[in-house]
Amino acid sequence: MANTTAQEAVIRTKYQALVAFLNERTRRLWAGIEARSLGYGDVAMVSRATGLTRDTVTAGLQELDNPEAVPVNRIRKAGGGCRRLVDKDPTLLADLDALINPATRGDPESALRWISKSTQKLAAALRAQGHVISADKVGELLHDAGYSLQANRKVIEGASDHPDRDAQFQWIADQTAAFQVAQQPVISVDAKKKELVGNFKNAGREWQMSEQPDEVNVYDFPSLADGKATPYGVYDLTHNEGWVNVGIDHDTAAFAAESIERWWKFMGQSRYPDAQHLYIAADGGGSNGWRNRLWKVELQEVANRTGLTIHVSHFPPGTSKWNKIEHRLFSVISMNWRGRVLRTIETLVNCITNTRTETGLTVQAGLDTGVYPTGRTVEPDTMARLNVTPEPFHGEWNYIIAPQSATGEVISR
Repeated sequence: MANTTAQEAVIRTKYQALVAFLNERTRRLWAGIEARSLGYGDVAMVSRATGLTRDTVTAGLQELDNPEAVPVNRIRKAGGGCRRLVDKDPTLLADLDALINPATRGDPESALRWISKSTQKLAAALRAQGHVISADKVGELLHDAGYSLQANRKVIEGASDHPDRDAQFQWIADQTAAFQVAQQPVISVDAKKKELVGNFKNAGREWQMSEQPDEVNVYDFPSLADGKATPYGVYDLTHNEGWVNVGIDHDTAAFAAESIERWWKFMGQSRYPDAQHLYIAADGGGSNGWRNRLWKVELQEVANRTGLTIHVSHFPPGTSKWNKIEHRLFSVISMNWRGRVLRTIETLVNCITNTRTETGLTVQAGLDTGVYPTGRTVEPDTMARLNVTPEPFHGEWNYIIAPQSATGEVISR
């Protein structure tokens, strides 16, 4: 036994010294030579010492006896080697994409994408569908698809561990697909951060004549600004089109609703002439938050004027950056005007309007000079008169606002 152990140690030492210089064929041929030189128990001993399978060692012995079996310029036999998992399982990538898409999030300032579900959860979900796959393999497929692991970043607005978070994502994804199949408009909405208008530095660089940088103020004090602009965006998920309503007053629910109605007037109505319903995916807070009473009141007015039945879904608390508009519209706008000094409101609007992507995104924008005062209150009796119906799943996040008659009476659906 001691002699056998010593022989294995010698084989292991030689193999570890040579393995970096061996390809698949020379590795099995070397193993076959070692096995043949040992005699009885040769294949098992070489297998234990090297970690190669017995079949590999045996294949090396067979090739030594029949060297014509594999041509000199080939490493393995024709058709040899493992087939790729995606070739053996043709529906794997499609099923993985279906799992990822509802949970895809994007950084509004970056083209990188990342996902909310771990590789372990994704692998478990795929196995439940009948696929044979590990978490490590899921990671490889995600990497090949352009996803990457990201470090923590301050984008969370509040607690984001709601137990129904993923279920709400799935609800929004299912509703989006259903409305698109029915050829009804689906929009993602949000207000971009306020921009100072004036001679201020804008992050990024653009081509200029050498040694002739655009000179701007040293300090970005709001008191030095010529004004503030609040771009409220409406992104059409089906047609990859954006509308941005650039306001110069407060970001209120009235401003948000006005922005949506302007999108319908200037873009949506012509795109969807037969539309009867509108699906809106919005953040959970801010001017279009689910707790904002004025938001529902203003949407009721939009429904009454347009005749559309409006379906609204809000993203769960702390997940506003998961909204499609962030990485499909706002990130592109930010990249388009990087390094550009937004000295006038007209410059800002023109930068938005001229935003394009190779994937076909087009954007229109308009200046909204309306006044939207803050501090408006909505009494309970006003809320009671609204034609709002909660959905069966999280009715506070998902609800329907149908048009009312001219007298304010509810129109049955």
